[in-house]
Amino acid sequence: MNNTEIAKKVIDALGGRENVRSVAHCATRLRVMVVDEGKIDKDTVEDIEKVQGAFFNSGQYQIIFGTGTVNKIYDEVVALGLPTATTGEQKAEAAKQGNAFQRAIRTFGDVFVPIIPAIVATGLFMGLRGLLTQEAIMTALGVTEWNADFITYTQILTDTAFIILPALVVWSTFRVFGGNQTIGLVLGMMLISGSLPNAWAVASGGDVTPQIFFGFIPVVGLQGSVLPAFIIGIIGAQFEKWVRKIVPEVLDLLLTPFITLLVMSVLGLFVIGPVFHVVEQYILYATEALLSLPFGLGGLLIGGVHQIIVVSGVHHIFNLLESQLVANTGANPFNAIITAAMTAQGAATVAVGVKTKNPKLKALAFPAALSAFLGITEPAIFGVNLRFRKPFFLSLIAGAIGGAVASLLGLAGNGFGITIIPGTLLYVDGQLPQYFLMVAVSFALGFALTYLFGYEDEEKEVKKPSASAQETAETLEEAETGLVAEETLVSPLSGDVVALENVNDPVFSSGAMGKGLAVKPSEGVVYAPADADVTIAFETGHAYGLKTASGAEILIHIGIDTVSMNGNGFEKLVAAGDKVKAGTPIAKFDVAKIAEAGLDDTTMIIVTNTADFAEVSPLAEGTIAHGADFLKVAK
Repeated sequence: MNNTEIAKKVIDALGGRENVRSVAHCATRLRVMVVDEGKIDKDTVEDIEKVQGAFFNSGQYQIIFGTGTVNKIYDEVVALGLPTATTGEQKAEAAKQGNAFQRAIRTFGDVFVPIIPAIVATGLFMGLRGLLTQEAIMTALGVTEWNADFITYTQILTDTAFIILPALVVWSTFRVFGGNQTIGLVLGMMLISGSLPNAWAVASGGDVTPQIFFGFIPVVGLQGSVLPAFIIGIIGAQFEKWVRKIVPEVLDLLLTPFITLLVMSVLGLFVIGPVFHVVEQYILYATEALLSLPFGLGGLLIGGVHQIIVVSGVHHIFNLLESQLVANTGANPFNAIITAAMTAQGAATVAVGVKTKNPKLKALAFPAALSAFLGITEPAIFGVNLRFRKPFFLSLIAGAIGGAVASLLGLAGNGFGITIIPGTLLYVDGQLPQYFLMVAVSFALGFALTYLFGYEDEEKEVKKPSASAQETAETLEEAETGLVAEETLVSPLSGDVVALENVNDPVFSSGAMGKGLAVKPSEGVVYAPADADVTIAFETGHAYGLKTASGAEILIHIGIDTVSMNGNGFEKLVAAGDKVKAGTPIAKFDVAKIAEAGLDDTTMIIVTNTADFAEVSPLAEGTIAHGADFLKVAK
């Protein structure tokens, strides 16, 4: 099955294009916002080739395809007409989901995700520098001492990202909270101005001391600080938006940046920065205390719960802690512990793949395990281990023991954001043997526990058809003898007929949804085009599905992209399950409101099962009234 066929099956299983508000994707998952969760055939989704699992989270139906594959499937479903997610939709959805803590953690993630690539690259530079400065490596290369210019260059590579980290955090926080990103960047750079004492120089206990402003406020640069920059970014973005509301539009360009930077620089340098720098230090002390618990207990605890935290979706809190550790100490013990937990998860998935005789499960397990070893465990978790429960919980035990081993060995990466195979590069500064030992222990335990106690092939059960499938089958059986061979559909609207290929929507104009016609309406009423059963009446009131005596499945879609109006301006006059006569009003809509929303009210009338007919041909052109002959369908 090729990717196009998979995409079509996905759309069908989601309840069709009209049940999808928007689609997006991350590294592993197709993320779908749907109109009605009940219309999703979840069993069918999970049986589709290349699908590694599916679940609801954060208001989204997330279908796991794995790294690389998801990009291709996303391109295909978009090409077939699924609307892509907008920033506003995603933010609105996220704002409604989860408790305050979960929303806060998701915000951390939104802020840090754009920054991680720079930190990853810097970590790799650190590892490479550590490797090149090892005596054995220098001897092998015939180098007794590196040139001073070379050392300076390596310092530029390894230090810059952490020096400007506060600026990056403020910039990204402004981006997430809707502020001007350039103002955020400048504000962030003020926090690390060269005119201020360097935070690291002050912390080293040398001659550099905090500068006392106004005789009582000790101020240092915020190099390497994360939490103060995050708080400043939140307050700054909100303050800027408030200023923009009260400043006259003609003065906005001049006054808004001026007032924002003036006020926020004062608050940032003299209030928020000093206060939250202290808070950040206490968080750092608490983190270090947890990690330094005796007998590897810190690693045991974190390694055991990390993948549960991943399932909960709040694992981005580690971004804050890891960035603090790397920026302030140059070492990140979390990375090794997290690597242990993820290795155990991947090993459990390998064990399931080795033990099962089910070819589909084998084909699912091994790619999911590979994804885990590359640093993304969601396919393994949701596609395999959580489905069978025991592999997941046994992998937690293995991850806990592996985390304890990491702590006992004193493992600490010089960056964050990558683990297991790519994460090896964070330990090339002399820690590779310990790293490989920790990975081997975590893998062996995860595999052995799962293989011995965690999985047995189940007897294959005959899958009962879903209620919707059963109902559909019964309906078809009942209607089979009553189908007519030919039928004329009348126009459901008054207005000007538009050929489908001229519609300003590539999905409809391409014929991907089926053959039909469109109407530019002259009034806001939609009538039934034939005696029919109403199969779908969307809550938003913008689209309806009908099935006629010939078996024609008719989609009437009022306007283009009008799903975004969320029902404003639309009135449903029928419901799914109703039977209507030709000419019966089924919906009303406000043409003026559609225009106010900046949308096109052209209404498409599509025979979505065109392939079931020998002929689907237009009968109308020019200006018509509702009830006039419109389309002919024939077997």
